[in-house]
Amino acid sequence: MKHIHILGICGTFMGSLAQLAVAKGYRVTGADTNVYPPMSTQLEAAGIELIEGFDFEQLSLKPDMFVIGNAISRGTPLLEAILNAGLPYTSGPQWLSDHVLQGKWVLAVSGTHGKTTTSSMLAWILEYAKMSPGYLIGGVPNNFSVSARLGETPFFVIEADEYDSAFFDKRSKFVHYRPRTLVINNLEFDHADIFDDLAAIQRQFHHVVRTIPENGRVIFPNKIPAIDDVISQGCWSETATMSQSHLSPSSSSSVDIQSSSSTTWFADSISEDGECFDVYYEGNKQGQVNWSQLGEHNIANGLAAIAAAHHVGVTAEVSCAALSEFDGVKRRMECVADVNGIKVYDDFAHHPSAIATTLNGLRKKVGTEKIIAVIEPRSNTMRMGVHAAHLAESVANADQVLWFNPPSLSWDIDGVIAASQVLSERCDTLDNLIARIVDSSEAPCHIVIMSNGGFGGVHGLLVDALNDA
Repeated sequence: MKHIHILGICGTFMGSLAQLAVAKGYRVTGADTNVYPPMSTQLEAAGIELIEGFDFEQLSLKPDMFVIGNAISRGTPLLEAILNAGLPYTSGPQWLSDHVLQGKWVLAVSGTHGKTTTSSMLAWILEYAKMSPGYLIGGVPNNFSVSARLGETPFFVIEADEYDSAFFDKRSKFVHYRPRTLVINNLEFDHADIFDDLAAIQRQFHHVVRTIPENGRVIFPNKIPAIDDVISQGCWSETATMSQSHLSPSSSSSVDIQSSSSTTWFADSISEDGECFDVYYEGNKQGQVNWSQLGEHNIANGLAAIAAAHHVGVTAEVSCAALSEFDGVKRRMECVADVNGIKVYDDFAHHPSAIATTLNGLRKKVGTEKIIAVIEPRSNTMRMGVHAAHLAESVANADQVLWFNPPSLSWDIDGVIAASQVLSERCDTLDNLIARIVDSSEAPCHIVIMSNGGFGGVHGLLVDALNDA
């Protein structure tokens, strides 16, 4: 039995990779410094030994290969020991490409927002259609309960991240995947810690477009300038475009696409909150989706999943039926508690656009009921203050906003509070944060906690405090 040791195993990508390796018969061990559910729970259930920290003594495990996560940087004791000893190592995306994706029909979902949700929708559609896909998703789809599996057919759905691959490979992860079906959901500036500007991100997206075969397909929304710029650099594959009700079903992309075909998918909202929409293909109605997901962004995610599934032979009618039974994804507007009419949601939003669309969808659902947004600026880009100028406007649909002010923040959050048109305040400790939420909550009320990390376990602490109030 071959043995791999994964550095940074509790990240969503590396943890999912670890589960796939176990399923392929590898012995898997791993190390990390930040362990929290749901990933830690999944790894323990898979029988994977977890080691706290990156001490050089882990060399004594003598694995056949060290798989290095992209959060591991030079100066880490274990990494330095691996390099000094001349031991074999690779990146997570490269290991995945070599040992899992070879010979697969890879359906990759990319974009600044919605990758996890759209990947989960697509995997569920294929599962519903009895195609038993493999998948690797940066979250836990409620329809499956685990974030990765090998599957029983050549079809493999993967969340295709533009973040870099490893300390020695600064290409985006998705360049390694060689997809046959590529979704580009949207494209904005993010990951300011590794990309200088939007053009640098677009360059990576075009790298992956270059890998799509002639009979592959690139699926993207109409009239998004940042995406049109990528496609205009050259596209040698089939394309399918998408639009929602504010665009005509017959409209096409604003760029001259060099491809063998271009078709249009169109979604028409029936309900304002996004819980019901019709799906059209080439101007003809195919079906209707009735689900519990909220907002125009989820309609866009659903339409992309339907278009991608169509490329592997799933009819839109079947896809609509599947999405009507889609149960969402953990940490994506997941209602974790309802305490006497005070609902607590866990959401992953960490970019102004994602914050705005999430709150907009909830507002359309709950009407005038109170919404409290609780936001931790945790991502590298947020901590750097790159999006600070747009944060005040992103929370316009909340009634009250509580900004957590972590010690690592390099900019003044008080400026965002001063610019906000809704009641906003800063909280410097979790105890203070929880106390302010409890004081401000009166049923009916919706508390949306937004962070791309564990947030100090604030969700459980808040629920306990609400129950005790």
